[in-house]
Amino acid sequence: DTRKTTPGVRALEKWAVKIGGGENHRFALYDMVMLKDNHIDFAGGITKAITKTHEYLAEKHLNLKIIVEARSLDEVREIIDNEGVHRILLDNFDYDTTREAVAIIGDKCQTESSGGINEDTMRNYAECGVDYISSGALTHSVYNMDLSLKAI
Repeated sequence: DTRKTTPGVRALEKWAVKIGGGENHRFALYDMVMLKDNHIDFAGGITKAITKTHEYLAEKHLNLKIIVEARSLDEVREIIDNEGVHRILLDNFDYDTTREAVAIIGDKCQTESSGGINEDTMRNYAECGVDYISSGALTHSVYNMDLSLKAI
């Protein structure tokens, strides 16, 4: 799956991924809360970002799953020390670090690989044991067909 879609045509691009054999494990940011690096930095760190997210969800009576991006194994460890994280997004991890992260996480939450993944590297990431793989290459590397209509 990918979250990187063209504004205004997300539904069509997600549908194209689906009919091409891909699976959409999320449609948009309203499906789940995704804490990316900027959110984490702005909140003052991983634990603060997760805590503030839980407080917000409770205050708004929302039942949404939380995905947290990790940029290192230290961040993976900090994330799993917090309760209520549904999935850890392993961003730009190489194969060896991905395998190590999957081993550290175990069954504490789901795992997802992301960042620079394409059809040439996808199988290698899958073999690392992650639960999900997201690839922007599914939509942002697509070329448009040159079509025109002629009135007669």
